[in-house]
Amino acid sequence: MSTPSSVARPDAAATPDAPKRRLRWPSFSVQIVAGLVLGLLLGWVARSMGEVGPADAQTPNWLTTTLGTIGSDFVTLLKAVVPPLVFLAIVVSIANLKGVANAARLAWKTLLWFAITSLIAVAIGIGMGLIFQPGKHTSLDISQGAAPSHTGTWIDFLTGLIPGNFLGLGASTQITDGAADTAVSFNVLQIVVIAIVVGIAAYKSGKKADPFIAFSRSALAIVQKVLWWIIRLAPLGTLGLIGNAVASYGWDLLSPLARFAIAIYVGLALVLFVVYPVILRSNGLKVSSYFRGAWPAIQLAFVSRSSIGTLPVTERVTERNLGVPREYASFAVPLGATTKMDGCASIYPAVAAIFIAQLFGIHLSITDYILIAFVSVVGSAATAGLTGALVMLTLTVSTLGLPLAGVGLLLAIDPILDMGRTATNVAGQVLVPVIVAKREGILDTEQYDAATADDLFTDDDEGPTGSEVSPADGPATGAEATQDEGELVGSAR
Repeated sequence: MSTPSSVARPDAAATPDAPKRRLRWPSFSVQIVAGLVLGLLLGWVARSMGEVGPADAQTPNWLTTTLGTIGSDFVTLLKAVVPPLVFLAIVVSIANLKGVANAARLAWKTLLWFAITSLIAVAIGIGMGLIFQPGKHTSLDISQGAAPSHTGTWIDFLTGLIPGNFLGLGASTQITDGAADTAVSFNVLQIVVIAIVVGIAAYKSGKKADPFIAFSRSALAIVQKVLWWIIRLAPLGTLGLIGNAVASYGWDLLSPLARFAIAIYVGLALVLFVVYPVILRSNGLKVSSYFRGAWPAIQLAFVSRSSIGTLPVTERVTERNLGVPREYASFAVPLGATTKMDGCASIYPAVAAIFIAQLFGIHLSITDYILIAFVSVVGSAATAGLTGALVMLTLTVSTLGLPLAGVGLLLAIDPILDMGRTATNVAGQVLVPVIVAKREGILDTEQYDAATADDLFTDDDEGPTGSEVSPADGPATGAEATQDEGELVGSAR
């Protein structure tokens, strides 16, 4: 006879070997969206509160200040780990090429696809500038513009490739009220050059370099562990960054450049949602799988405005969600994070250069447009994966001989534009390794087709895509011990 449902049965959780159901937090993407929505609301509240203090010396209110502090502190934390992350990631990625057949061929094809997609992006940028003609439809006064204090030139770019010291370290001193204030900074482009040289030397040194490579892998795992901790703060950072943007850059500031901003975002959308899908489909890949797998990296890039800060997430989704072999992904993604900039180095400088030329009544010839494309493809490394594209923009403007004062007019809304630019950058940094891997026959197509982005912080062994076992699938067992959430994807196991 069957046991009535009302009869009490032994509690399975009371037995020693019974599995325990783990509490599932919302996925990383959901947390980011929640931070975005809450940031928009708080930013609107902060803007409605207005500024405080006398009319001649007003300062932001407490909510705007708080949001700005939260956002800037998050970005500062990301930047703090950039120097060791870039150096170690590139050294280890080059060393990992030992385990990749036809490594030189893969490297060459990666750079070729970087150039191809950049050319397409800059062509779209030029098209947006000619269609929207933002410089002819603005209420800005030319006299309002001032040349930026730091500009990029080809001489500076080429000179910047030569490291002044092993760490790519620089320092600047300013004297204010008789007191000297020295700021230390790192030249990321120089760090990239140093890392490439050291990585190639380690690759060529054979077994003698094995201890150094092992140390670099261990050090990279530690750096990425710290960075994963920082990335866990991304929802809070999103709240601060978006909230401060809304509070600081209202429509009153954006409206004179609305047409310019629309041209930028339409160009970014065309690259992200038209060009990339066409490339994926032409290579026999599902577009939905790509966006499902890459979305966490694209999302984080949008709020952090840093390709390098997003690097661990970009590398993880490329390898684990989209099926690119780890040895190749650990080479292509760090390289892309420092040189592959479809948003910052292609679309933005093209539209901005046309805007400045139209604003000052300067005619651009076919040669000038070709020069814009050349600068975008060759000079994209000048952005070096950091927040903002001022160097690339001033490099383009100065090469064309346009007034640098026009750059100053665009700086007011740069953070708003930079969010979309960086998201497009990272999307391209994921796309190219996927395309190259597919064309070379090394892409795990089953893993790609099943791409998911449920959780970035769980072990690969917990499921086909590394996500936690859902309650519907049953509770996790002791055999499914989780790995530390920060274990790096790019290092060799």
